[in-house]
Amino acid sequence: MPALLTLGIDLGTSGIRAIAIDGGDTIHGQGTARIAPEHRRDPAAIWRGVVAALDALRAHIYMPAIRAIAIDGTSGTLIVTDDQATPIGPATLYSDRATPDSVARIAAIAPRDSAAHGNASPLARLLDLPPATSPRYALHEADWITCRLGGPFGVSDANNALKSGYDPITGTWPGWIDRLGLTATLPHVVEPGTNLAPIDPAIAARFGFDPATSLIAGTTDGCASFLATGADQPGDGVTALGSTLTIKLLSNQPVFAPDYGIYSHRLLGNFLPGGASSAGAAILARHFTPAGIAELSRAIDPTQDSGLDYYPLPAQGERFPINDPAMQPRLTPRPDDDARFLHGMLEGLARIEALGYQRLAELGAPPLRRVLTVGGGAINPVWTALRSRILGVPVAPAPQTDAAVGTARLARIGITRRDTA
Repeated sequence: MPALLTLGIDLGTSGIRAIAIDGGDTIHGQGTARIAPEHRRDPAAIWRGVVAALDALRAHIYMPAIRAIAIDGTSGTLIVTDDQATPIGPATLYSDRATPDSVARIAAIAPRDSAAHGNASPLARLLDLPPATSPRYALHEADWITCRLGGPFGVSDANNALKSGYDPITGTWPGWIDRLGLTATLPHVVEPGTNLAPIDPAIAARFGFDPATSLIAGTTDGCASFLATGADQPGDGVTALGSTLTIKLLSNQPVFAPDYGIYSHRLLGNFLPGGASSAGAAILARHFTPAGIAELSRAIDPTQDSGLDYYPLPAQGERFPINDPAMQPRLTPRPDDDARFLHGMLEGLARIEALGYQRLAELGAPPLRRVLTVGGGAINPVWTALRSRILGVPVAPAPQTDAAVGTARLARIGITRRDTA
């Protein structure tokens, strides 16, 4: 008998990925489809990408084994529709910017800790819509694709809705939004992992799903990537060591600190705060090639301190874990020994990481219990050992980082909750 599977669909910036996993997170099949950048705002192109990814998936797995499906989308990408879920114009992307007037209108009345502030705010982009003569509805892209698969119209999840102004503490759209005079109706919001509806029978027949397959409320791509790592207990941290250093920590308490750019998603019955430093692996690339870093790392003893006190910013200014726009990089003195210089930079980045998790704890999050690492820096075992020494907790590369895997895990959580309710 085929293993029972759950499916995650990731609506990525450049394409669609559909991955099916079993109860032990083993990948049984995947399908992908690219979307050209010039078509990423076209809802029809997004849907065609989903269709193509599902068709590719069919070649690898027994589709009736899929019990549940969840979808993640880029945070803040909106599709405005009529009351039949037909898009009215192109999507507005997470990277699009609202007009200064709309940003100012929100800033004048929204609480300081709302995630709806800023020129990338999807709520501000809704204020930029021209006047309407007929009803229209604001959906996040994951909401719209879920609806196309048979989910209820006008329903979103708390993660996608956060930057549109949803309050994750009260679990409501706050009253101040009514004062903005929006000309589009915001969606009803449920928790990620909520069982929504069975798949549409015609969709089930088209792709070979069991008609009883459940659609589960999804999440954002960032939250999905966190779930993919397997982090699932308060105190579990995920550090991304890419060009910049970002951290997320599963917490039993919400953390909001606008000065540090910190807000909290609701996730797994807990909260997910995080922050991003301006420092990161980009500063390493200014001084060394990847091969050079690997070679020099072999000369570093991660159990020993370099004796250097670096704060390796790429330029002036830091926001998290220190909020100081005038802060200067600190990368002197530079020793003659390149291995020691690299040692000092790796230590400096590890101390920034440790201070970041300490900052979250000071603001109400639980103490750090372990760290899973994603990004290019995760492959350096010397850096991993050095970070574990400075952080004081186990540190390991994340076994999986694909957002579609995280969303498939969320689908499994949702179907488990439904079956045990």
